[in-house]
Parts: sequence; C-alpha cells; structure tokens
Amino acid sequence: MNITLSKMEFDHAVAISHWKYPSPYEIYSMDGSEDTIHELLGEHYYLALNEQNELVGYLCFGDGARVPGGYKAGIYEDHSTLDIGLGLHPDLTGQGYGTTLVQEGIRFSENYAPTTLQLVVASFNERAISVYEKAGFVPMKQFYSPVDGKNVEFLQMKLDIKNAGLNKE
Repeated sequence: MNITLSKMEFDHAVAISHWKYPSPYEIYSMDGSEDTIHELLGEHYYLALNEQNELVGYLCFGDGARVPGGYKAGIYEDHSTLDIGLGLHPDLTGQGYGTTLVQEGIRFSENYAPTTLQLVVASFNERAISVYEKAGFVPMKQFYSPVDGKNVEFLQMKLDIKNAGLNKE
C-alpha cells in the first residue's frame, strides 16, 4: 500500500477535525472546532492519501506534534530533534496503514534535516507503540500531560535518523 503526502487542504482539515475514536482511544478524537481546523491548516501539517486518493491520515512536524506535559518533562529541549505526530483515520486502525504512515513520515522528515525524530504516544496505546518500535523508535521517558481535564500518561519515543537509513552520505 502506498501513501502520498501533500499540504493539508481545508476540506480534509474539516474532515479530520471530526474524527472520533472509540474508547480507550477517544483522547485522540478532535472537537471539530474552528481552532482545530486552523491548527490542522498550519505550516507543518500534511494529509496522507492512499492510491485511490482517499484520506487515510495526517502527519505533523514540530510544535504541532507536541503535548503540553512534555515541556514540563523537559523532552523538547534538544533542538536537533524533530517532533513528529500522526493520526490515522479511525476506520483504518489495525489494517496496516499505521506502519506505512510511520514509514512515510520518517522518509518525509528528511526535508527537515533532523538528527533525531521524536514522538509521544499515550502509554496505554500498545498497538501504536508496537508499530513505532518496529519502525525503529526506542521508548525513552514516561510523563503525564493533561487531556480533557485528566492527567494521561504518555511515552516519549526517539529514532536516531542515521539508524533509519535516510542519510544520503
């Protein structure tokens, strides 16, 4: 399966902003607000389309991929590290798209020339953690971040780019 990334478009941002995930993944659901749509239309957000030009997910890089609790935990202090975030259409989880989306995100990150990629994932999301580990991400630090008024435990994961086979040198 192939995924193509392109700049986020308004109609896709609106669609993504209404995605709802089942429990316990509802912390990844969005609220459909204008603020959410505006964020998705930010400079470092990209939509992911399959071979039939259907929306399968999105990727974001930099500040948009960060969670508030990560600042207090000190995980955003290394400026050679690029933060990556991704979202998969709720109807497509468990079908192999996550692996493809992560791999495409790693390839695309080369445009930013980082030495390390970093992502955060809810600690209970074992399915996603497994996908990230298969892609080469290594678990690092656990910390808490507020989500809808509750403190949720997150896991920081890192990938050394030179070990990802992306360098051209």
